[in-house]
Amino acid sequence: MSTMKKVLLLNATFEPLCAVSVRRAIVLQFKGKVAVLEGDGGAYHSERLIVAIPSVIRLNYYVKVPYYGRANLSRRAVFARDAWKCQYCGGLAETVDHLVPRSRGGAHSWENVVAACKKCNSRKRDRLPVEAGLKLARKPGAPRGPATVSLELGVVRPEWERYLEYCRQPGSRE
Repeated sequence: MSTMKKVLLLNATFEPLCAVSVRRAIVLQFKGKVAVLEGDGGAYHSERLIVAIPSVIRLNYYVKVPYYGRANLSRRAVFARDAWKCQYCGGLAETVDHLVPRSRGGAHSWENVVAACKKCNSRKRDRLPVEAGLKLARKPGAPRGPATVSLELGVVRPEWERYLEYCRQPGSRE
């Protein structure tokens, strides 16, 4: 198994904290600091021991997180915030779209950028969504609190989804 894999670390309250290396996760497990909630199906073998590789672990004690920074705006972060779904049709997002086009003075900000499929983005072109007959699934905004953790994880493994779902920012319908 590759040591490049990451393990989702949750607080005692099931709040996502970060992703740690498999090695760090196993050390925490041996020290009795975490409980394994999900495995990845693989194992490390030594002469006398077989250790299942964890995928999701939870601390046995609560850690106070004093501050969640504002997530950096990036293509990957926009896709993660919008759950890799087009915010117009619900299909697979492949591009990012500026609600108010840059050509019309629109800012490159969390509040003005959404994930979109190629078809919807091409349909919208340099117009406002209402001018192109498109309706947003939810109003975009900067992720706050634990949602910033899920954006920093990059590719989210399927078994992590249910632990990250409550972090997704609930947007208001437009």
